[in-house]
Amino acid sequence: MSVLVFVEGFNGEIKKSSLEAATYGYQVAQQLGITATAVAIGEVHEDALAKLGEQGISKVLYDADSRLNQFVADAYVKVIAKAAQQENAKVLVFSNSNIGAGVGAKLAVRLNGSLATNVTTLPKTDGGQFIVTHSVFSGKAFADVNLTSDVKIVAVKKNALEIANVGSGTATVEKFSADLADTDFVAAPKETIMQDTSGGILLTEAEIVVSGGRGLKGPENWHLVEDLAKALGAATACSKPVADLDWRPHHEHVGQTGIAVSPNLYIAIGISGAIQHLAGVNSSKVIVVINKDPEAPFFKAADYGIVGDAFDVVPKLIEAAKGLDK
Repeated sequence: MSVLVFVEGFNGEIKKSSLEAATYGYQVAQQLGITATAVAIGEVHEDALAKLGEQGISKVLYDADSRLNQFVADAYVKVIAKAAQQENAKVLVFSNSNIGAGVGAKLAVRLNGSLATNVTTLPKTDGGQFIVTHSVFSGKAFADVNLTSDVKIVAVKKNALEIANVGSGTATVEKFSADLADTDFVAAPKETIMQDTSGGILLTEAEIVVSGGRGLKGPENWHLVEDLAKALGAATACSKPVADLDWRPHHEHVGQTGIAVSPNLYIAIGISGAIQHLAGVNSSKVIVVINKDPEAPFFKAADYGIVGDAFDVVPKLIEAAKGLDK
């Protein structure tokens, strides 16, 4: 028996959120007195998979089928379900990403399991229970839930715990195949899930996000967001109205109806801070708001605020950021 962790790759490397999930899976395995195994899909460097031993993963099942380089939910579910069956995994751990949470829900149906998303704590396992805390209502509250099914599926909230290096061990990487047929790929890949930003940083994995709103007045001024992001090594994002106006592509839209992000630093430029936008960014560790309207709602949620015209403030921030020793 083992805990099975699904790890996601990007440009051949393992996403930070999946390293967090691997840490969580190892700690759960320690609680239960079993081992932690990972399953990886698509194009991931094998040396990166082997390094999962540093997070306590003993073995990685790797399905390198090139058709899996693009996300297709049913194909991913089939691979992970077969891996879970082979390893007799009763606990499955994912990152709470678009892929992880979506595949986790489908697996819960397929495996007749219990699912908890946005999980922020290790389980309480006293007396045979499996109680986890997860955030609800767009991060405004927390709830405890007891997963009672034989198979328990957990999607770990990003930045909920630190990546732990429990040793310098190397995980064994084993070739694995779910014998997928062409019919497993009939669903079209989700166009927004696998995209990166223009700067080559995956928005959902970024440590720093610089985001712009209608206060920038037009797409011709977007260089302010891009230049600050480049200076900070950040990803770029935008508010929903900006995407709706076609100033920026929709895969950069963050908010309740867009992508939810959990960076260490979120910088909002010219965004008023409607509740729908806040729902997608309120898990950020530090929020900085730049807006010339001192009554902008976003200031109430901000850790730091600058009241001023973005066209005056942001160029000064860019120059200061260029002088940082990153």
